[in-house]
Amino acid sequence: MYEGKRIAVVVPAYNEERLIRRVLETMPDFVDRVYVVDDQSRDQTRERVREYQRDASDGGRVTLVAHEKNQGVGAAIVTGYRAALADGHEVMAVMAGDAQMDPAELGHVVGPVCRGRTDYVKGNRLITGEAWKIIPKYRFLGNSFLSLLTKIASGYWHVADSQTGYTAISAETLKLLPLEKLYPRYGYPNHILVMLNIYSQRVTDVPVRPVYNIGEQSGIRLRKVVPTISWLLFRCFWWRMTEKYVIRDFHPLIFFYFLAGVLLPPGLLLGCLLFLLRVFGVGVAETSALFAVFLVVSGFQSLFFAMLFDMENNRDLK
Repeated sequence: MYEGKRIAVVVPAYNEERLIRRVLETMPDFVDRVYVVDDQSRDQTRERVREYQRDASDGGRVTLVAHEKNQGVGAAIVTGYRAALADGHEVMAVMAGDAQMDPAELGHVVGPVCRGRTDYVKGNRLITGEAWKIIPKYRFLGNSFLSLLTKIASGYWHVADSQTGYTAISAETLKLLPLEKLYPRYGYPNHILVMLNIYSQRVTDVPVRPVYNIGEQSGIRLRKVVPTISWLLFRCFWWRMTEKYVIRDFHPLIFFYFLAGVLLPPGLLLGCLLFLLRVFGVGVAETSALFAVFLVVSGFQSLFFAMLFDMENNRDLK
């Protein structure tokens, strides 16, 4: 237990035979139960977990849940959440099976949820400034780009490092969420933030240390993941707008986002066309240029007003 709360840790694992035992061996003593969800690994991950259950003094607190087929990291986390809820745990944390999350920081992650100060805690590896030196540059830049899109899509403008999986959530909040709708793969951390905002749950970032070069093998391919998650966030943004600002509580920021969507694309296209015509020596009417400027400026003004309204409306969800 931690500060009077029963703590469960969900460990999604896929082909983590080299590091899964290290994760279990370094799990803090205050953790009541560890749910290792093997997502149909093709290596010896399950065998390593069973060995730990059999040999370690605290092996009895480890539960192995095995998927019959590979479903994705998000689906594995949901499986672990459901098992922890069924067993009556009050706070559920997530730690990856590749040992990239420092167990010494787990108390720092679950603490705000245990004290009732927030509903969901997300680790942030970028706050300290160490991330730029430690995280591979292409992954850092991809993370930063997706973090920006996640701010817009989720409405949590105060959070960053959207792709970190080091999190903690209260049982009460988990019971609110339609877990069956959560994205099953790498876009899960982004999708759950959008869903938390729709349900007006408080989200807090806490600093965590980036851990790399310990023998982990990443299955993330940025050229595939970034476009996929970007498209997911685009759809989630409009889902949140509809659910939160139309169905649940109508808000005028919808009009500003709508105006931005109507004015900006044609303004930018017209501006590019006029620029190309000018480059190739074709005369451009002043009125056409002024009209393009009007569309672009008005579109950006509407967009920024909508974002400002969204920030203000979500100010208390910290």
